[in-house]
Parts: sequence; structure tokens; C-alpha cells
Amino acid sequence: MTTPLLYVESLTKSFGGLVALDHTSLSVQTGEIHALIGPNGAGKTTLIHHISGAMHADKGRIVFDGHDVTQLPLHQRARQGLVRSYQITSVFPHLSVQDNLALAILATQKSGFGFWRGASRDRARFIQADTMAERMGLSDHRMQAAGTLSHGAQRQLEVGLVLCTNPKLMLLDEPMAGMGPDESQRMVELLKSLRGNTTIVLVEHDMDAVFRLADTISVLVSGRVVASGNADQIKNDVAVQHAYLGDA
Repeated sequence: MTTPLLYVESLTKSFGGLVALDHTSLSVQTGEIHALIGPNGAGKTTLIHHISGAMHADKGRIVFDGHDVTQLPLHQRARQGLVRSYQITSVFPHLSVQDNLALAILATQKSGFGFWRGASRDRARFIQADTMAERMGLSDHRMQAAGTLSHGAQRQLEVGLVLCTNPKLMLLDEPMAGMGPDESQRMVELLKSLRGNTTIVLVEHDMDAVFRLADTISVLVSGRVVASGNADQIKNDVAVQHAYLGDA
């Protein structure tokens, strides 16, 4: 058995009398797409908060890439390659797709932020931005103001901004939220294209997308992982059917 890239062991978090995480454990292998599913209030987003470093547990530990990061703040985890989408500066709506991506690239180069004039002369950085725009399926929109993109295209751009940090593991919270069928399909294909190169943990309510995307699915109920496996295993798990998917 290979050593997981991410190992969450017995995380516990309470808010007063409410137990949000109940000895929650999770393993994520390098290169896989790992989906977290469960009913509303199951603790999915709370778990993502803890993995990213936005919140800290009462008990338990988190090991990432062989290092115990349980006590590390969010920004230090990001420097180690554990990145959540909202850690990236929000899309600048009045700047082009190219400029948004160039800024994200610059932010990883420790150049400081008294930079824009210099960045505008850096051809290599904009070549990188254009390459990322093509990878995100946004080549035809690279000079378009980000705020004028469709909702789905903006979500694609947000994924691109995360990828500009060269993450080892990317945390995505409902990347298909608010999308129509065509936009969801484009996002599924985009995330599929990252498999093997970038490890992804995602929270998603679109079960069709989850079953098409995920190598591994973990089901949270009342703050505890009740099942983990591939799509067929989860679909056929009796406990999952009763707790979340509905009786078959």
C-alpha cells in the first residue's frame, strides 16, 4: 500500500454542543480525484476548512506529503502545495483573463506587489498565462474581461488561478455549483484532464459528475466517514443508500 499524499486521522471538532467532525479519518492517494459527498450538514465543508488550515481541530492530526501540518496556518500549508481555491485572489472582473492568470503566476514568484508595470513587460509570464488559458479552454477569451465571462467560464478561470500555484493537492468546494449541463460537462472534462498530474479533493452535490469523475468517493454522515470506495462500491453500499443516496 502506497503512502497517501494526505492522511487525516480522527479529526474531532465541536461547536458548543454540536459535533461537526466526529473522529473523521481520510486517506488521499497521489494523483487521484477524491470526492467528498454527504447530506447537508454532514461536515464536508468543515472538513475542507480543516484540511486547508482555515480551521483547527480539537483533536486529531493531518499529515500532508509526509509532514504533520496539523498546527500549520493556511498560508504555510499553501506554500507546501496544499491549496484551496479561495486562497487565490478573487477574479479581478475588470482585468482580462490573461491579466488575471499573469497576476496569479507573479504571486507565486515572491516578487512582491509593487509590480504591475514590470509584469506588463514580462513576456515570459504572459506566455505562461496564455498557456494556462488554453489548458482551461479559455484561449478564445484570453483578452476578455473576466467579469464578462459566463459563470462556468469564470469557474474554469478560478481553477486556472489555483493551478498557477503549482499545487500538489487542490481542494475544490462545489466546482459545478450553479452550472447548467453544458458548463458542468466542460468542468468535468477539465478536471479529468488534471488526473494524475494534480491530486484533487472536491466536495460536490452533482452526483452524476461525481460518479464520472472520482477515483475514490468518501461519504460523510454526521461528521464521520461511513464509507469510502470507487463509484460502484459506493452505489452498492447499503448503508450509503439508506443514509444519503436513497434506497435503490
